[in-house]
This record gives sequence, C-alpha cells and structure tokens, in this order.
Amino acid sequence: MLRHEFQPGRLIVGVFLTAAGIAYAGDAGGWWDTEWFAVIPVTVAGLVLAGVTAALTRAIRRRRRVPENQGRGQEG
Repeated sequence: MLRHEFQPGRLIVGVFLTAAGIAYAGDAGGWWDTEWFAVIPVTVAGLVLAGVTAALTRAIRRRRRVPENQGRGQEG
C-alpha cells in the first residue's frame, strides 16, 4: 500500500461531520431530540477549525522544505 501525506484538516472535518451525522441518527432512532438547526454550528466550527489546521500544516511543511540557503540574504 502506498503511503500518503497525512492531512489533519481532513481528519478534523471527518470527525465533526461524523458527530453531526450521529446527532441526526440518534434523533431518527428516537434516542434523543435534535433540533434541525443544531448541526449547523457544529459543521461550521468543524470547517473553520479544519481550515485553520490546514493552513498551519501547510505553513509548517513549507517552512521545513525551504533549503538553508534560500530565504536568507546571500552571504559572502
């Protein structure tokens, strides 16, 4: 199996959307009552948090890939 790059932003989106799905499934199963608008803040918060995480991940990975000579003034 080929290895792929870990993307924590997608993991966060998956967790929040799974939580939203569980909330609606519990409502459909009769275990609890979920208002129709209750999942909107969960989904929006998950998307915002995932966006911030993805931006930070990209910045960190970009910084690690920059060679030592690049990004600094020419010495010598």
